[in-house]
Amino acid sequence: MSAPLDIEGPAAPPRSNGELVFAAPWESRAFGLAVTLHQAGAFAWSHFQVALSARIAAWEAAQDNDWSYYEHWLAALEDVLVERGVLASDDVTALARVLARRPTGHDDDH
Repeated sequence: MSAPLDIEGPAAPPRSNGELVFAAPWESRAFGLAVTLHQAGAFAWSHFQVALSARIAAWEAAQDNDWSYYEHWLAALEDVLVERGVLASDDVTALARVLARRPTGHDDDH
């Protein structure tokens, strides 16, 4: 079971010369986490695509912050996992707070 990535359109992952592009290590981990959870049967890829498109459409309507594809990707993953009952929204919030307290540079590649 593989994740059929959109090649074109607003939900398509960033690419350069056909290769996926990640600006920071967390982006590639978020990408891999979503694909792995899908492959493990946690959710249907079509549900994730709908959630990602909805997140992007909401940003386009509001445009109240800077664009970050993988922030929308991660938020859509959270939406799908909460919707499916894999995670509770309180768990997502608590984990986000823990991660936000990590020092700057904790995620740098060395």
